Amino acid sequence: MALLGATAIGLAPIFVRWSETGSTATAFWRVALSLPLAWVWMIYDLRSYERERVGSKSTAESSETSTRSRSWLRGGFDWRLFIPGIFFAGDLAVWHVSIAWTTVANATLLANCATIFVTLVAWLFFGEKFRWLFPVGMIAAIVGAAVVVQASFAVSGQRVRGDLLGLVTAMFYAGYQLSTKRLRARHATGAIMFWSGVAMTAILFAVTIGFNEKIFPDSARGWWVLVGLAMISQVAGQGMITWALAHLPSGFTSVTLLWQPVVAAFVAWLAFAEVLTPWQAAGAVAVLAGIWLAKLGSGKKEKT
Repeated sequence: MALLGATAIGLAPIFVRWSETGSTATAFWRVALSLPLAWVWMIYDLRSYERERVGSKSTAESSETSTRSRSWLRGGFDWRLFIPGIFFAGDLAVWHVSIAWTTVANATLLANCATIFVTLVAWLFFGEKFRWLFPVGMIAAIVGAAVVVQASFAVSGQRVRGDLLGLVTAMFYAGYQLSTKRLRARHATGAIMFWSGVAMTAILFAVTIGFNEKIFPDSARGWWVLVGLAMISQVAGQGMITWALAHLPSGFTSVTLLWQPVVAAFVAWLAFAEVLTPWQAAGAVAVLAGIWLAKLGSGKKEKT
């Protein structure tokens, strides 16, 4: 599931390049257009919890889970559901500018250096355990991803600034992954997707207006690009990653996201004629091997 989510998110830079609106405006539409489906997802999750509660033989744990998940309906809203949205709004706003200033592959790879931050924080503060194969796999995946994008590295003033913004994106992305991981212990995927999306939409709209960006596309094609970005990368991609964070260690899920630059590089080669070499294909294999090793070295599967 995490690998499928990473593939869907890896398509996002292509939609951003095709977008007819400003960089932050594109991020705004990515989230805003996803909110109706996120709402449906949340309601479905809430009803599923209710059916489980009624159908079970009344265990205290299932009753408590259902009560927590439905608490927002009774005014007991958990404000922490906004936290991932705040981090992800920063992630998208900075990342979309990075994509405009550097190559698709560079921006995607550097944003996914979040893997390093997530793994360290999860180990130092959240007590996640892993075996020696995990850091070996993580390093292999990072090196493989670097090989995938190496052909697009070049030095220029704007590109360096774009690459630096890619690293800033990684910090926001790490905050998003870690806060989502903590919330998944108490809330269903749909609730996190919807309420974090509400926070993201508000922040990104304010930034878009503040920077006076072009907010509406010029053509029907431009609208379809935004819809594709919202449905594929936000609803499907982020939804699968949010779901996976409840079932897999956060460090391993973050390593899996290194598949994104591989997807971005290959699709950019097809769509924009960005250079792709046999070495980059080998790098893609190294990423998959690294993800496999990280899986072997991860801690035990976590309970939901």
